[in-house]
Amino acid sequence: MQIREVIQHLETLAPSTYAEDFDNVGLLVGNPNTAVTGILVTLDTLEEIVDEAIKNDCNLIVSFHPIIFKGIKKFNGSTYVERVVMKAIKHDIAIFAIHTALDNALNGVNDMMCEQLQLINRKILIPQSGNIKKLTTYAPVNEAKSLLDKLFEAGAGSIGNYNNCSFSSNGTGTFKALENANPSIGEVGKTHYEPETQIQVTYPKHNEHKILKALFENHSYEEVAYEITTLENKNQHIGIGMIGELPEPMDEVKFLNHLKTVFKTGCVRHSALLGKQIKKVAVLGGSGSFAIKNAQRAGVDIFITADLKYHQFHEAEKKLILADIGHYESEQYTKNLIVSYLRKKISNFAIILSDKNTNPIQYI
Repeated sequence: MQIREVIQHLETLAPSTYAEDFDNVGLLVGNPNTAVTGILVTLDTLEEIVDEAIKNDCNLIVSFHPIIFKGIKKFNGSTYVERVVMKAIKHDIAIFAIHTALDNALNGVNDMMCEQLQLINRKILIPQSGNIKKLTTYAPVNEAKSLLDKLFEAGAGSIGNYNNCSFSSNGTGTFKALENANPSIGEVGKTHYEPETQIQVTYPKHNEHKILKALFENHSYEEVAYEITTLENKNQHIGIGMIGELPEPMDEVKFLNHLKTVFKTGCVRHSALLGKQIKKVAVLGGSGSFAIKNAQRAGVDIFITADLKYHQFHEAEKKLILADIGHYESEQYTKNLIVSYLRKKISNFAIILSDKNTNPIQYI
């Protein structure tokens, strides 16, 4: 198996198309055509992680966080980022980062947080918009069903849990065979009228390449007329953060102590208690202060995230509890998710869960 094949599996779990614009996901170091000897999964790629990969004969590191985030103008080992990349290259170790692609995946980082808390009735906190596309094209009536089937096979017509397509044969279109056309219909250079039907299908944008490939390969016209539009609908299956409910309400203090135990944190920083039971919960792994208003509008009792600043705790405004459990702590179970997924997809070589704690923050 080559690295590119592993990447294909990871793209199915969390398409890089849905990563945030500021992020740097994908294959950061290495050649995608390299044969894989083993995979090491980690939250962060540090020098000790590269050493761990060398020890375990793993030439691919799958990391949640990208080691290369900003542009690097020189490699002289003066920073930990440079040293990591230099050591990885020296030992022919590739590095793949998944980061916000997995943050925005339905079964990703935030779903894993909900799983640890055993939340039910889960849904995305901030659904993404602009990632549902619509293809409109035309085809001869007698070919339309076959073409539509091929588009379905390529991933069209299905968004979330429902199919979305239309098929209309109320009008006719014109096909004109030009002098160099192959094949041609009727007499060369003459217009021949062929009954057409309109086909419209929706699809998630990460499938666009496959949809167009299927369209061009299975359409009888040499020049296919088609239009792609972006729908404003929010995709309820792609987005950041997640909302869920506890099976039974819990006392505030008891729930905060539960958080501390589940996420193995030395400290839970939180806003003022409200004197009511906790039932509806929002989570967002990593830095989530931007979603405080979204959590308020969702009517949750507590919003669990990380990296909150002093003044941001005031934004709770006695409408909910804000709980900061720590950046590493909120994302720590992500590597378990990746390992579990890859082991189901790939069974012929080692997929190792890193045993290194890469949290740079210590508690006393």
